[in-house]
Amino acid sequence: MPLSALEKMKSGDWYSCLDPELEALRTAARAAAFEHSTTPPDVRGNIGEKLRALFAACAGDARIEAPFHCAYGVNITLGKAVFLNAGCVVLDSAPVTIGDYAMLGPNVQIYCADHHKDPELRQQNLERAMPVTIGKNVWIGGAAIILPGITIGDNAIVGAGSVVTKDVPAGVTVVGNPARVMG
Repeated sequence: MPLSALEKMKSGDWYSCLDPELEALRTAARAAAFEHSTTPPDVRGNIGEKLRALFAACAGDARIEAPFHCAYGVNITLGKAVFLNAGCVVLDSAPVTIGDYAMLGPNVQIYCADHHKDPELRQQNLERAMPVTIGKNVWIGGAAIILPGITIGDNAIVGAGSVVTKDVPAGVTVVGNPARVMG
């Protein structure tokens, strides 16, 4: 029996993102993000109730400022005291793990979807999901973009506006487009 699009997505195989089961999951994520982003902060707390329930795992003291957007939510894990500033976008078609005490500035974007390079296959909406892992005590400056399959090591810093195209070793600072270790 052939694998469903969701099963292919979870296994890292090529799949069509235009699938009714995946659309239902995205609809639930949009509703949870909408609730989070439109509930007054003193009522919402650190993370809206529906959004917190959607995540794979989320420490009680993790905080997300509004607005926030995620593709599915179910693939997001937030460690202790994680902070995502306003405007963050997490396109979590694969697991996105953000370690304890990590801080993401405003408008940081994390992408897991890798679209097919062949234009004919791209027209078929084929993509694959590649995980993103952000270590403990990482600081990611505002408007940085983290591409699919990236790992950022513990205690690293990603400068504002950087585009991270390669793994970042622990304890280093990267800046620029593409992001490079500061020397």
